[in-house]
Amino acid sequence: MRLIVGLGNPGMRYAATRHNLGFRGVEQLALFLGTELKSSKFNGLYGRVWHREEEYLLLKPLTYMNRSGEAVQAFAAYFRIPLDNMLVIYDEISLDLGRVRIRPAGRGAGHRGAESVISSLGSSEFARLRLGIGPQPPGQDSASYVLESFKPTEREIVEEVIAVIPDIVMCWSHEGMTKAMSRYNPWTAP
Repeated sequence: MRLIVGLGNPGMRYAATRHNLGFRGVEQLALFLGTELKSSKFNGLYGRVWHREEEYLLLKPLTYMNRSGEAVQAFAAYFRIPLDNMLVIYDEISLDLGRVRIRPAGRGAGHRGAESVISSLGSSEFARLRLGIGPQPPGQDSASYVLESFKPTEREIVEEVIAVIPDIVMCWSHEGMTKAMSRYNPWTAP
């Protein structure tokens, strides 16, 4: 079983914000796999589905970004998912809008959702798919920037990024991290 997590904040207030790109990514993956994230457990919405002889557990933590790790750890423990079968999708301010990077491990680098997952799991040895939302305008606080909605001129780029997520995840799942990195690092929206 593979656990694919999209990080974000619950509620309509945050739905269209930059910080919810992880939620959008896992929702797109659910659509691709033909499932819905409608079951509830451990402060998360999730769906389970089989695809090409692999079972997927898709998760949106409802704990708010800064406490995402609580739900991720609970799901990983309950379903006995090893770290090498986990992928976390989240926004990344240090990557330009439209750029995507997949990595086998790494630090949280100031992303509070990623740092929460690392802290709760007690390890940073899980795959992550980072979706660029930067750079933030000079002089703007990063916390306010990530909670803004995308501008109309950015939305087409965002949709291109969302559309490629299932391809990246399926490559990682079926062909491995090395192949996914060589094919998609970095990927940039056309």
